[in-house]
Amino acid sequence: MAPEQAAVVAPMFKALGDPIRLRLMSMIASVPEMCVCDLTPAFDLSGPTISHHLKVLREAGLVDSERRGTWVWYRVRPEAFRRLGALLAISGDEGVA
Repeated sequence: MAPEQAAVVAPMFKALGDPIRLRLMSMIASVPEMCVCDLTPAFDLSGPTISHHLKVLREAGLVDSERRGTWVWYRVRPEAFRRLGALLAISGDEGVA
């Protein structure tokens, strides 16, 4: 892996290393887009804490957001997941026990 590529994907993996952010990503990835109003009730955390985790995901390049009225809607950035998927893909039977 080139140093430039590592510099791009490392923040993505770091962002996904938190259990709350990983759950948020799973929820967002399960639909074309999701309102923060639907994400917040799924956690026993304050709205500002959820907003912080979403900001980390956004800054890592994993999600895009769009404000519509008083709510923010989130959607996965497919190109980010293609990059991560390419790194995680196993070719052939290498490493399979």
